[in-house]
Amino acid sequence: MSQAPVRLPSLHIGSLLARYRERSLTPTKVIEAIIAATEDDPGHVWIHRLPADALRAHARAIEAREPGELPLYGVPFAIKDNIDLAGVPTTAGCPDFAHTPETSAFVVQRLIDAGAIPIGKTNLDQFATGLNGTRSPYGACRNPFDPEYISGGSSSGSAVAVAQGLVSFSLGTDTAGSGRVPAAFNNLVGLKPTGGLFSTRGVLPACRSLDTVSIFALTAQDAQRVFNIALGFDEQDGYAREAEPHGFDFGQSSSFRFGVPRADQLKFFGDAAYQTLFDEAVAHCEALGGEKTEIDFAPFLEAASLLYDGPWVAERYLAIRDFIDRQPDSVFPVTRQITLGGAKPSAADGFTALYRLHELKHIADKTIKDLDCVLTPTAGTVYTIKQIEADPIALNSALGTYTNFMNLLDYSAIAVPAGFRPDGLPFGVTFFAQSHRDVPLMHLGARWQRALNLPLGATGEALADEEPPAVPIPSGQVRVAVCGAHLEGMPLNPQLIERGARLIARTQTAPVYRFYALAGGPPKRPGLIQAGPGQTGAAIDVEVWEMPLQHFGSFVAKIPPPLGIGKTLLADGSLVPGFICEASGIEGATDITHFGGWREYIRTL
Repeated sequence: MSQAPVRLPSLHIGSLLARYRERSLTPTKVIEAIIAATEDDPGHVWIHRLPADALRAHARAIEAREPGELPLYGVPFAIKDNIDLAGVPTTAGCPDFAHTPETSAFVVQRLIDAGAIPIGKTNLDQFATGLNGTRSPYGACRNPFDPEYISGGSSSGSAVAVAQGLVSFSLGTDTAGSGRVPAAFNNLVGLKPTGGLFSTRGVLPACRSLDTVSIFALTAQDAQRVFNIALGFDEQDGYAREAEPHGFDFGQSSSFRFGVPRADQLKFFGDAAYQTLFDEAVAHCEALGGEKTEIDFAPFLEAASLLYDGPWVAERYLAIRDFIDRQPDSVFPVTRQITLGGAKPSAADGFTALYRLHELKHIADKTIKDLDCVLTPTAGTVYTIKQIEADPIALNSALGTYTNFMNLLDYSAIAVPAGFRPDGLPFGVTFFAQSHRDVPLMHLGARWQRALNLPLGATGEALADEEPPAVPIPSGQVRVAVCGAHLEGMPLNPQLIERGARLIARTQTAPVYRFYALAGGPPKRPGLIQAGPGQTGAAIDVEVWEMPLQHFGSFVAKIPPPLGIGKTLLADGSLVPGFICEASGIEGATDITHFGGWREYIRTL
């Protein structure tokens, strides 16, 4: 029952930028195709599209620059209609509330300055209140895989615009899952960044203390490209905070530790297909090198239940209090019911909820302390539009089972595609972690997509190979290649473990080294030396470990001569700090290059 995909050039960012650089496509050609493709809107995706002449003017302005000058050169994007775009009405899904801002939201302006072209403003659950995409006077946004089903919300139009290939990426907002649930229902990546990393200045609040701007993209790497630009400390945003080092990059490690809720705590609301798909997702995560741990999910579920209590529902009321008190009939009925409920809690109720949330965060943080991330379904099931309309509050609440706690507990998260039900509807999962783990999550999402190799959105396009985007945030970690007694299980490996080091990969050097067993000991030690003139080099087995930067100095201080730390050239062409040996150190040493690694040599002793 899938709708026919829109015939547009591939708008996957990596592919689009490559075509711009090789001059086989121009922004004007892309814009003309988008204008034609968005002429009709049967799925209720858009609230306002920029006039064709304005879009053409944007394209011409971009074409006056060289493709390499701007990181998002000519990349089309959509904006949820609770986020300001200068000169375009912001309705938040309520026509009577509409106002036209003179300036764009901080994040929107950063993207435009980087070369991205705004196509228009997208439909949403009114005032970003809902997870289903039906609470809009502009019409229920239709799922591109089956229009009888919900698209997810509240960032409904933003997700569908990307899934249908009408834009390369879009901005949503996320308070309770609005940047993740629509991603799951539309076979997309949905990035919910650490709160405060993206400015919310120019965004109509839902719950100002929890809100974050989110990103919908076809791939995790596309999401990271946008993340790199949207990231930026805004001194005028009281909730802004600087990005912190992300620590161990579990997303690029050959092994990592992930949690899953206990089986008796998982809820699929009778959806056997979703349950099977989640079991397969757990197995897929293990195949990527993940070590599974079941966790008690009760504190997360209890935190989720707080979202519509106390201070947070009151925040929803506060955001539009003057308007809803003056014109209550202008507000969608379900939205009005929920929002006016925010006028009832007392300050004492608010503090009671805040106290309990702090207690739950301590418990939840302790639960995941020794894990790199947690894997959950993004939603336990998907409903038809008719089902939601018949029971709008209870079913909407069910959609937030695995999302409502995330912002309350200050976690970072990425939703990724994970397969399809037999009826063709998408299923998605979410990885979440402590705050500031956004980059490892995006790296894990990229690995996940490469391994599953699902089609992109509803476009039918295949995932393309591309160079990973740069990382704008330092990790606070340092990698070191080890080739001997520091290998896992070897006598000196505890020197790495006690400094919090984690194994990233087992690999080889480039084939340019000679390998020696040095004289003396115990313990026996190897020496890795670059092959000299007339010598034949070989690839030598190594392990790459990652440790906190503050512990690297004390590790290096323990290394006795003739060994030291220099740069090791790996098989993939990268250079990392690694053990080297002074030339004088091989006097009396045994050449063991032919063994190809220390473990093979040790087995012969």
